[in-house]
Amino acid sequence: MMAIKKWNLNKIVCIALLLGAGSLHAQLLIGQTAGFTGPVAAGVKETSDGAKLYINAVNAKGGVNGQKIELLTMDDKFEPKLAAENAKVLIEEKNVVAMFLTRGTPHTEAILPLLDKNAVPLVGPSTGAMVLHQPVKKHVFNVRATYQREAEKAVLHLGTLGIKRIALVYPDDSFGADGVVGAQKGLTATKLEAVVNEKFDRSKPDFSKIVPKIVAADTQAVIMIASGSAVVSGITALRAAGSGAQVVTLSNNASGGFVKSLGERGPGLVVTQVFPNERAINYSFIKEAQDLLKDSKDVAGLTPAMLEGFAAAKVLVEALKRSGPNPTRAKLQTALENMKKFDMGGLEVNFSTTDHTGLDFADLSIISSDGKFKR
Repeated sequence: MMAIKKWNLNKIVCIALLLGAGSLHAQLLIGQTAGFTGPVAAGVKETSDGAKLYINAVNAKGGVNGQKIELLTMDDKFEPKLAAENAKVLIEEKNVVAMFLTRGTPHTEAILPLLDKNAVPLVGPSTGAMVLHQPVKKHVFNVRATYQREAEKAVLHLGTLGIKRIALVYPDDSFGADGVVGAQKGLTATKLEAVVNEKFDRSKPDFSKIVPKIVAADTQAVIMIASGSAVVSGITALRAAGSGAQVVTLSNNASGGFVKSLGERGPGLVVTQVFPNERAINYSFIKEAQDLLKDSKDVAGLTPAMLEGFAAAKVLVEALKRSGPNPTRAKLQTALENMKKFDMGGLEVNFSTTDHTGLDFADLSIISSDGKFKR
């Protein structure tokens, strides 16, 4: 009897030790819902590749405080309703410690109630929507400038070139409305008015009635605030109608996949950017990404979209480190709100309880004949 009891006791001890060892190597679960298929798939893949480039490097060195990061991804097909359903699964069933790198304005808005209900931080949403910056959303931590700043900068730049007849084309949703606010700021500053101001259905872009208005107004430039596939359709329709207007779009389309989808229509297109040139190795975080990319067989060259994911991952990892052993949602929230003057490698990230913007860098690029973004 004593031998049996001793065996049972030893067995219990061994199980306990195994469980303890497992906890030491437990994974930090991070949730992501984004349009891995659908109209923004190319950009989503690149931002995710950039994030994984850094996360994989961190995991290869043992993770964060001995715990490896596991990114749980779900495809929302760029549909806000599905984004909310995915987030519910990740937050309430998978018990992720944080959400990460969502894509799209209405899509991110759709998950805000879940973030607040469960006190879950969202790090690095891939959208520059002002609604996620002001008023401050308690659980949203942005790692990029706003669409309003991008659109305003684009219009101001066109103004310096002497361009006066500018058209605004955008989807009838919160993303489109947000970008137009910034564009209008630029128009006001340059004492101009849009010669064409047209919305389209995000789910079914149709430019057959919009393009004739642009041509009739002898438009010199078109600010096209839209997803990549919609911009491609819009440019195709413009060129088919004989318009040579300069087209400008925002950083949500700053991906190699977008350039590829444009084909011969790409060169000359202006794309705003929210990170420095991906070849600017004077920024150490860009050199770091390039160096890691040399050892990766999963992705090709570094792109602006990859940099966005890479930067978001650096902020996430830093916050996890600052959360101490066994990070919780509450610890991560506190770590993020107290992240001041974090140098990610040439760019400084600052958060507080009253400011969740993080970064405010904005620039312009143009697609060259070799398919690269030139500054």
